[in-house]
Amino acid sequence: MKEEVRVIVIGAHPDEPDIYAGGTAALFAELGHRVKFLSLTDGCCGHYSMSGTELVKRRKKEAVDAAQRLGIDEYEVLNTPDGELLPTLEVRNEVIRQIRNWKADVVIAFHPEGGAHPDNRYAGKVVSDAVPLAAKTPNAVPEAAALTQSPVVLLMPDFSMKGRYLADLVIDIEPVLEKKLLACDAHASQFYEFAPWQGGFLGEVPDSWEGKKNFLLKYWAEFMNVSDEMKPALERGYGKEHVERVRYAEPFEIAYYGRRPSDIELQRLFPMLGQSTAN
Repeated sequence: MKEEVRVIVIGAHPDEPDIYAGGTAALFAELGHRVKFLSLTDGCCGHYSMSGTELVKRRKKEAVDAAQRLGIDEYEVLNTPDGELLPTLEVRNEVIRQIRNWKADVVIAFHPEGGAHPDNRYAGKVVSDAVPLAAKTPNAVPEAAALTQSPVVLLMPDFSMKGRYLADLVIDIEPVLEKKLLACDAHASQFYEFAPWQGGFLGEVPDSWEGKKNFLLKYWAEFMNVSDEMKPALERGYGKEHVERVRYAEPFEIAYYGRRPSDIELQRLFPMLGQSTAN
């Protein structure tokens, strides 16, 4: 009987777990493992014409829809206003509770020392502060049972960090690319409205699903396409003969905090390694 792996992906805004780690999450779910997405803010700044309760309600509904499309267990959106996240003791304790209550073996989060958006940067910082206390420190946040060992932490390369992160682990997501794109599609307020409006390409949003797939692959290529810096880790994970066939992948850096996994443990925690069906 396979050992269940429990994963929590922590972003600053609804839609970030999907675009940075949606393929990896879908692969975990397909293999029967447990995945939760967590947004530390409510996303209330994420539009040009909607705002307030109406927008927050919409973004929470989009998150639920995205979770269903990925096949993951939960997608929770906290109530901190978008743009106001700080690495406070209150937020740190909530993240400790979240990691413990999910019984996380793997935590996926932003870099604590990078990122242009302050919410993303502080999300990474608060997770880096929370993880060392999540295990074997029962008197910290005592209402949530402490983990017996520290989780392995993977860092997502914030959109502004291209070329400034280590691709220690790279997951071939081609077998579940459609699911990742469908999750992005669920966040219509972001991928078809706010970001295109900000970027000046709102008039290019297509109507058909085939058109939308190409639209997402074009404008969010850096979150999908394999780069040269990913290839050494892909070779380690999937073998040399497979690397040149991989077109879509998600890269992660193994955090300096958290548990450093052995090669054997890495294979246990990431059973999708070496199992790609890309051709």
